[in-house]
Amino acid sequence: MLRKTILVLAVATTLVACSKESKEPAQAGGGTAQASVKGKDGKEVKAPVKLLISPEDLLTVQSDSIASGPIITGSIQPERKADLRAEVSAVVLQVLKENGDVVKRGDLLVKLDETAIRDSLGSAEAAARSAKLALDQAERQVERMKTLRTSGMTSAQAMDDAEVRRNSASSELSAARTRAVLARQQLQRTMVRAPFDGVVSERKVSAGDTASVGKELLKVIDPTSMRFEGRVSADRIAIVKPGQAVSFRINGYAGQEFRGVVKRVDPAANEVTRQVEVLVGFAPGAVQPRVSGLYGEGRIEAESTSALMLPEGALVKAGDSAFAWRLKERSSLQKVPVKLGPRDARSGQYEVRSGLAAGDIVMRNVSSSFTDGQKVEMASPAKVASANAGQPPAQGK
Repeated sequence: MLRKTILVLAVATTLVACSKESKEPAQAGGGTAQASVKGKDGKEVKAPVKLLISPEDLLTVQSDSIASGPIITGSIQPERKADLRAEVSAVVLQVLKENGDVVKRGDLLVKLDETAIRDSLGSAEAAARSAKLALDQAERQVERMKTLRTSGMTSAQAMDDAEVRRNSASSELSAARTRAVLARQQLQRTMVRAPFDGVVSERKVSAGDTASVGKELLKVIDPTSMRFEGRVSADRIAIVKPGQAVSFRINGYAGQEFRGVVKRVDPAANEVTRQVEVLVGFAPGAVQPRVSGLYGEGRIEAESTSALMLPEGALVKAGDSAFAWRLKERSSLQKVPVKLGPRDARSGQYEVRSGLAAGDIVMRNVSSSFTDGQKVEMASPAKVASANAGQPPAQGK
């Protein structure tokens, strides 16, 4: 008998608890609580109950300034770059660096065959030595002729011939020394070195290739000197000025926004494209890509306009469409389709072009459990405290 009594009490307690839970309103941020009701056909259906919200859950739509200006497209290029070309005609003996290798200023990159140049240097130095001996002998002869001329033992013609031979020997010595200097310079040019700290971006030759004068050997870039070399349509160039901020995205860096500043505006437009070159430097301290040639596209913040703005958390985007949850008469939720404009790079918010008006109140953070027409109830301080009961207190950092 006692066992039956305990069982009846347990069943009754469970039923009372279930009845209390079905009467409590849903809390904002805690999902959509639903109660079971009977439809016309007698079957149970799930009906949404009131959503308990606090003022912190709401956001008033208002106007804010948004940057606008001409579109800029272009590519990322290094400011410091060098196309290293052969300055002497020779066979490539060795290529010491590959694409992507980091180099320091003065590092040996390519070595050309110096055999023929060393032979020319040897010949020039030998000719210089021979010319020096001939000059010394000619000068001694001139001094002797001067002595004989003073004593009247030689003619003026003989004196003139001695001076001509001396001048000729002096000219030959100068020419031989010049050839030696040029040969030494060419010898140095067989050793192609890095002009600055950087990275080998492109290798053009291999060992065994014949490098004629002007042939491209390697390309070296400084990856820390990247900049955005863009183009702007000529019909919008009048409002572009150095110092204006630029926000842009770079192919290969999905979801990352880059900031820069207009450094220079070219004074002439391209005759074919009717576009003007605009040079954009990265903002101080900004992260820079270390790969050149990437496509970039952005906007020069040359103007500022007023527009309705909403943060991304207050929007639901599905493909090309978007909507927000507006509070209707402070008693229910209304699903409102909105037309969005560009995203402001400075604030991260989206421009709302239609669907909402200034002063509208929307949910600050949307949930997939919201339903159109769902009733809401503003929470009193006591209810908010009750809703937070049982949750661990926020801990300071």
